Amino acid sequence: MAANPHPVERTFGVTNIKTHIPLILDLEDHNYDAKRELFQTHCHAFDVLGHLDGTSTPANDDDVPWLKKDSLVKLRLYGTLVPKLFCSSFKPGGTSRDIWLRVENQFRNNKEARAIQTDNKLRTLEIGDMTIQAYCQKLKSFSDLLANLDAPIVDRTLVMYMLNGLIDHFDNILNVIKHRDPFPTFEAAQSMLEMEEK
Repeated sequence: MAANPHPVERTFGVTNIKTHIPLILDLEDHNYDAKRELFQTHCHAFDVLGHLDGTSTPANDDDVPWLKKDSLVKLRLYGTLVPKLFCSSFKPGGTSRDIWLRVENQFRNNKEARAIQTDNKLRTLEIGDMTIQAYCQKLKSFSDLLANLDAPIVDRTLVMYMLNGLIDHFDNILNVIKHRDPFPTFEAAQSMLEMEEK
């Protein structure tokens, strides 16, 4: 059986990027680091990571194979952005690396102001009518965003924020958690609250 003279590269075999990267990047969802990790892993697996990190460059202005791969990476990048983020990242021409950096800058710029705003949301979050799981997920999301903004909070502080936002219904377990020695981790405190909720 004769070998195909023009084998289709694996990277061109992916027709729907969302089957490989289910997260859509959105400024409101605090999912930049997760999306970034998934996209880099995908590009590494398909031998196109150099298009993101800048280590792969065209041999010349007419390097058609390189330009095709780069165009594919650009399409995949654009395919994982919400429309608003697509519009603010889109610029005709350029490389996938250019897009990658523009998107990153949108998430990394104004770090201090965004960190202060996020920390305030975290400190003042109350459980309201949320379940413990939903409440803790929201707390963790804000905590992860602060870490993304280079303003991480320690686990103990996150537990204290968690306890401060609870309603009277949890007073008994709240006192148990507060006086635990050693002080419980966020996951341990969440587990104790979920047991109380049940």
